[in-house]
Amino acid sequence: MTNVAQLRVDASPESKRNILLVFAGLMVTMLLASLDQMIFATALPTIVGELNGVDHMLWVTTAYILASTVMLPIYGKVGDLIGRKGLFIGAISIFILGSIIGGLSQDMTWLIAGRTVQGLGGGGLMILSQAIIADVVPARERGRYMGVLGGVFALSSVAGPLLGGWFTEGIGWRWAFWMNVPLGLLAIASAFAFLHLPSTPRSKVRLDLAGMALLGIASTCLVLLTTWGGTTYAWDSAIIVSLIAGTIVAAVSFIVVERRAAEPIMPLHLFADRNFNLVTIAGLITGIAMFGAMAYMPTYLQMVTGANATDAGLLMIPLMAALLVASIASGQVVSRTGRYKALPILGTILVAVSLVLLSTMSPTLSVWVLCGYLAVMGVGLGMSMQILILVVQNSFPNAQVGTATAANNYFRQIGASLGSAVVGSLFVSRLGELLSERLPANAVGVGGGSNSFTPAIVRELPAPVREVVVGSYNDALTPVFLYLLPLVLLAALLLCWVNEKPLATTIERDTPPESYGKHATTSAEDDLAAAGNLIEPGDGLQRQPSHARS
Repeated sequence: MTNVAQLRVDASPESKRNILLVFAGLMVTMLLASLDQMIFATALPTIVGELNGVDHMLWVTTAYILASTVMLPIYGKVGDLIGRKGLFIGAISIFILGSIIGGLSQDMTWLIAGRTVQGLGGGGLMILSQAIIADVVPARERGRYMGVLGGVFALSSVAGPLLGGWFTEGIGWRWAFWMNVPLGLLAIASAFAFLHLPSTPRSKVRLDLAGMALLGIASTCLVLLTTWGGTTYAWDSAIIVSLIAGTIVAAVSFIVVERRAAEPIMPLHLFADRNFNLVTIAGLITGIAMFGAMAYMPTYLQMVTGANATDAGLLMIPLMAALLVASIASGQVVSRTGRYKALPILGTILVAVSLVLLSTMSPTLSVWVLCGYLAVMGVGLGMSMQILILVVQNSFPNAQVGTATAANNYFRQIGASLGSAVVGSLFVSRLGELLSERLPANAVGVGGGSNSFTPAIVRELPAPVREVVVGSYNDALTPVFLYLLPLVLLAALLLCWVNEKPLATTIERDTPPESYGKHATTSAEDDLAAAGNLIEPGDGLQRQPSHARS
């Protein structure tokens, strides 16, 4: 027998106001996490120049990505075990500490340390925000909130680079760190005042330390592999081969440990759920396509269209604006209709269409047409990203929702690393070949050589040479979009097999959690049917008496 604590939905104005206040705090937290990553896209060159560390620039971003990726499953599982409120406040506090270290940094060691500490906290900001929404809003109503959270990411993708440029050229790059302090304190105050989550007594918390360590090793090897492979080190170098071997050995060892752990950090029974597998693979592919396509678009826009860094950021607005609108609109549709399966399928197909369109780009293509192609991708991503998370959350009881959400996001993050690395390797390799083939012998030394081309140098090249360089950049990148196409079509096909389970209209928290690591979960539909006393959807919550379930 398992006790089921059910939360009944309360539609009173006061409860709605409380939910909105909690949600406002979560939006600030999401803004913290996403804005911080985007600001450094434009501020980083100036930062490393002032700190005399251009040769260590890669580590500023790698340190954050690595720390946050490793922490994703840990925050998800520990939040399920001990509750999310204290962990949430702790993650924000760690992020603020990292921001202070970064703001005070006088050399690259301090800066990298600050970014690492930021990553240790940042890994929990998005995951816990998404999981807390599941704690206070039933799945049927969750779509509209998840859609807005996706919109926050889109907004920060545009505002981040612009703020980074403004800080760098105006009040100073250190404000890219200092701005996180008041925002973080505001998020903490909001959590203390308004975040009242249901709690279940825990007899004993058994952390999967071996699993955490092995997952950290595997993640570290994989992130470094995707970051260094084909760029810093050749793919057949001893370091890259060692990282590949380390990833495989750590991953296999992790699976063995998880099969025996009392409270596995990433329970293997998650992978017994068809919906989880399908949307996680689709999410990984979406990460590959999204970050693979977007990582080099600003470079393309600067080199091929002649736009400066700020203008290139502005030209990405159609993609993010479309993502913002589509994310919010699709969330509203799901909340009103309770239907969600068709949206990510259609969204993934639109991403595939956008890849085909982007593969036809040419140096003579109108900038506005190019922006239209990016907008198509934005609509597709907005219709799928947050809905996939909702499908995962609806497949498991509330007491496992953090673990499941974290696992899904972990693989999406891995997909993002793989996408950026693979596209970057293909692009750089092909670009080098084309420049070697097409540049006349007497032009190789122009502007310091092909390895020294910058947007400013390219704009000053003689017209014949500039046309060759621009054409090479175009022809090196556009085929890569077609390479991604089969993957995205595979994701759309996989999503056709998703079982559209009815979205839960109540929130349940099962106890004890000890059994979760050993037994497969039932679906949200089965849990609700067994619990009984289903309530019509609304926007507030009240505690219902517990009752037994076989």
